[in-house]
Amino acid sequence: MVERRPILTFVSHLILLIGVAIVVFPVFLTLVGSTQTAEQIATANPISLMPGGHMLETYQLALLGGKTSTGSTIGAVLPMMWVSLVTAVLIAVGKIAISLLSAFAIVYFRFPFKNLVFWMIFVTLMLPVEVRIGPTYEVVSNLGMLNSFAGLTVPLIASATATFLFRQFFLTVPDELVEAARIDGAGPMRFFLDVLIPLSKTSIAALFVIQFIYGWNQYLWPLLISTNEDMYPIVLGIKRFIFGEGYVEWNVVMATAILAMLPPALVVMLMQKWFVKGLVDTEK
Repeated sequence: MVERRPILTFVSHLILLIGVAIVVFPVFLTLVGSTQTAEQIATANPISLMPGGHMLETYQLALLGGKTSTGSTIGAVLPMMWVSLVTAVLIAVGKIAISLLSAFAIVYFRFPFKNLVFWMIFVTLMLPVEVRIGPTYEVVSNLGMLNSFAGLTVPLIASATATFLFRQFFLTVPDELVEAARIDGAGPMRFFLDVLIPLSKTSIAALFVIQFIYGWNQYLWPLLISTNEDMYPIVLGIKRFIFGEGYVEWNVVMATAILAMLPPALVVMLMQKWFVKGLVDTEK
């Protein structure tokens, strides 16, 4: 029987509360700043922790763009959010699809140098986009994929980590299922679609959450590929608002930062149950 110690319980909860406060305070400060005017933020030292009365107009300005009170022109964030959403979904779905198929081939098919192929895939973990960004940009440019969703997503959809995860999971599938599918006359793709995919639902959900956030937060690669503002993701939009040529509208910057956090947070909240279950099942 585990002995309950009130002092240790109090200390552990206090540490957790301090950690939550450290994480939440910058978000709260950003939310409060987005309800104030740029002049209030610029003149306040320090910034007021009380919400202002300009929330609706600030978020409308951030989403739809327009002229500010200082005469600056703000670009609309809504198209940037669309670019980020499409990019994140394509990267997540592409990574999962390619990883499922590659893991399926490595586990269930016989071909020469199968283990060598797997370890070659695994070694690519040491070659992220930042390492191979020069030649990758050259290839994408020569293929005419600049300022396109293909250019933003195709170089990022291969994942050695996801391939390894699905390979390890497929190795735990009983051989009896394979034999039963073979007796029933199911071909490889039928077995893949009707047996392996349903068994992998929790792992797919967990990977989707991780890869969606990965795609949404991409900065360096879109910075090179997107020379047209119509293909800017929202992360580049925040950078443009801060380092633009005109006056920095900090209230709009903070509103844009809050808007940029909403889709990933929504995905995590909606898929939290599947995400946690997928991580637990993967560990098993």
